[in-house]
Amino acid sequence: MLASTVSFAQNDEQPEMSFFITSVGGGDGGNLGGLVGADTHCQALASAVDRGDSTWRAYLSTQGINAVDARDRIGTGPWYGAVGNLIARDQDHLHGDTLEQARLGNGLHPFHARTESGEIVPGILTREYGLDVSKHDILTGSTPEGRAYPTGDDQTCSNWSNNSGGSARVGHHDRHGFMDNSWNSTHNTRGCSQEELIPSGGAGLFYCFAIE
Repeated sequence: MLASTVSFAQNDEQPEMSFFITSVGGGDGGNLGGLVGADTHCQALASAVDRGDSTWRAYLSTQGINAVDARDRIGTGPWYGAVGNLIARDQDHLHGDTLEQARLGNGLHPFHARTESGEIVPGILTREYGLDVSKHDILTGSTPEGRAYPTGDDQTCSNWSNNSGGSARVGHHDRHGFMDNSWNSTHNTRGCSQEELIPSGGAGLFYCFAIE
């Protein structure tokens, strides 16, 4: 049994990466240059590891009259991480849209949800590996269903164009913390500046998905 398993692993081609967490943010807090700037950042990071042949989109929602749902930006799946692991088969699997899918859960956890180069993003559970500074707050601006929030309280740092005041909704890629541990909608940041993202465990990172 072991021999056949090893043989399968050796002969089976690893799926191409179609999901990653940005290794670095935009450097200006919640000001990512809007959705276009965030998408460009995803594309550049993917290109740096020879995956620029796909079209990449940031998993971010926006608010207002022309609100955009993050889930509608990222294609239909399946999505695989940098080390070939399955993140989600489709939208239902990713967001737990059905009772069964919610029970099963997706493949996002600290050792599978990695950067474009396959590095582990520091989180609460990785401290024992010497990664002491948590960066598990991942910008999304989204509800647990991957939808935009209604107009009102700022959940998107003014649609990813503001680096002061305001707030952004974040998820925890490591599913760990003191509040709800959703991968895409856990709590709000203290503000939108780079400095205000840090205290709760953030660095302005976000999810990127290949749509083709």
